[in-house]
Amino acid sequence: MWSGPRNISTAMMRAFENRADTTVVDEPLYGHYLAATGIEHPGRDAIVAAMNCDWRAVVRDLTEAPIARGTVHYQKHMTHHLLPVIDRGWLDRVVNCFLIRDPAEVVASYLEKRDSVSLADIGIREQAEIFERAADRLGQAPPVIEGRDIQADPRALLTALCAAIGIAFDPAMLSWPAGRRATDGVWAPHWYAAVEASTGFAPPSPAKPPPPGHEALIDEARPYYERLRAHRLTGAA
Repeated sequence: MWSGPRNISTAMMRAFENRADTTVVDEPLYGHYLAATGIEHPGRDAIVAAMNCDWRAVVRDLTEAPIARGTVHYQKHMTHHLLPVIDRGWLDRVVNCFLIRDPAEVVASYLEKRDSVSLADIGIREQAEIFERAADRLGQAPPVIEGRDIQADPRALLTALCAAIGIAFDPAMLSWPAGRRATDGVWAPHWYAAVEASTGFAPPSPAKPPPPGHEALIDEARPYYERLRAHRLTGAA
């Protein structure tokens, strides 16, 4: 599942982890991303120390290693973690799905946590690149879901997503126990307070406008978003 930041990506991970047949992994390329770029993120040193920062080893685990339980391996990825140095051939060995959010909402939410934001921070360009690669290989658009759509009707959208990736919908995906998980990344204390308190998907909140001065960034991001949004699942019968 390829998402940018400030979406419902961790809630989606919760939903899949609540299935008895699924193993989840939380942003496995984050350590490599931080080590390779030197970017300062909350908890950076702890993340780099805790994770395997060799992207080749991480990819081997993602595509070859046995999973802890079940038959489904749900991989929560941030699109901007897939740096250009990483060979993307392994993407042809997994089912690529895309979780999107309006870039104006992403920017507004991001700036609630950080002092500044750039196109590279939100990963929308990389998300479009990964989408195009998957679409070219498949000869059709891979599954795309919008966070707001899932929040508005979780059962319908998760049913549509499961059908698109060839697994049965499980009602257990609709709710989960509150709290932290052993599978959560070590960055959870900085980012996961809301999802730790949750027991299911919250209804969509009214969109907050980003602070003035970010119009050019949003305009730059929007065509990438609209390209994917044109193919989003609707949950309609």
